Amino acid sequence: MGTDMSMSRGGLRRPADALERLCCAMDSALRTLAAREPASRPAPGPRADEIELSHGEARRVGELLRVDHVGEVCAQALYEGQALTCRTESVRSHLRAAAGEEADHLAWTRERLEELGDRTSLLNPLWYAGAFAIGAVAGRIGDGVSLGFVDETERQVEAHLAGHLDALPAADTRSRAIILQMQRDEMAHAAAARERGAVRLPPPVPGLMRACARVMTSVARYI
Repeated sequence: MGTDMSMSRGGLRRPADALERLCCAMDSALRTLAAREPASRPAPGPRADEIELSHGEARRVGELLRVDHVGEVCAQALYEGQALTCRTESVRSHLRAAAGEEADHLAWTRERLEELGDRTSLLNPLWYAGAFAIGAVAGRIGDGVSLGFVDETERQVEAHLAGHLDALPAADTRSRAIILQMQRDEMAHAAAARERGAVRLPPPVPGLMRACARVMTSVARYI
């Protein structure tokens, strides 16, 4: 009888844990897409009122920051999808910690867009759903692959942000400081993933990721 009860409790634990993780994932999605969570760190750079941009410059920066904001929406979704299906609690904790830092990026880019009189992408729910699905599949395959997706994603984002730094108007030192800090954080996340055992993804996968990113950035720039 005691053995049966123990087995019963053990049998209930897995569905309960899965349900808890699913609830966490749903909560994160709502906070990412609908809430206005403040950053845990102050936005880098000078105050917005110290920056003077022409109308054309502000519009171009808004396009760049909208794409960067979409990237952070996707980062939240990717991490949450991986955390939902990954196999070990240590990797899950690592993913959630990285997502917490990425949440600062989400807040910083949203706030900067508002300062510029611009908006976030209208397709954020679509971007979130796609990235979440990719993360869930990666997490299901195994922790090494899941961490490999983190490593490759952060490498590509770091290169993407470098291009945006080159495209920013010289006068916009606030956006530059924000993107520079984002770039440093992405590099740190990639290094942490490698230290935890990230595997290099087979050649077709990074290429496919870059192709998807090009579609996303081209559309999100305007919509």
